[in-house]
Amino acid sequence: MPLIPEEPQIHESAQGPRATPAAGRTAPTPRPVPGPRPAAPARPGRPGPVRPMPAQRTTREPAAAKPGPSTPAATPQIQLIPASAEGALDAAEEAVDLLLETGRAPGDVLVITTGETHPWAAHEMSFGEASYWAQHDARDDVFYADASVASRAAIRPVVVTAVNGGSDDAVATALPLALGRADALLIVCGDPKQINSVLGVGV
Repeated sequence: MPLIPEEPQIHESAQGPRATPAAGRTAPTPRPVPGPRPAAPARPGRPGPVRPMPAQRTTREPAAAKPGPSTPAATPQIQLIPASAEGALDAAEEAVDLLLETGRAPGDVLVITTGETHPWAAHEMSFGEASYWAQHDARDDVFYADASVASRAAIRPVVVTAVNGGSDDAVATALPLALGRADALLIVCGDPKQINSVLGVGV
């Protein structure tokens, strides 16, 4: 009988010394465990300096983008539609219809005539200049102006110019004026030779 209790004592003592070194191992083990935990907050510190880097890149990108939009604004695209002086107004009307059909807002379009005044402009002018220019300022619809008063017109994304007559001097004045009023696109309907010679000099 005494031998039986001694055996469990041996087992217990065997467990005892094993637990002691295990405890000794366990004691150093928790010490390194908190070690990596503080190291983890050090990682958020690393992204910290990286964040200002993209911030600096962002400031550089808009600086490069600023000259971009100013360049197309200064040099609008020019489209030439060959037409006789008699057919220039009809060609301009077709160009306007096409612009509106392709999604261009009516208020984005200015039409300038070098010869006979457009019927719409003549009609609206009959109600007085104040009413006529009020419609221009409202920007609700396509605006038609004679070359002689087009200098009062504001810049619009698209300018359609009908070279439907007028003296060479009038055309030479109207085309550079139309070019200056166009922000993105200038469409000129008329004699290609006359238009190229004028715009070549104007540019």
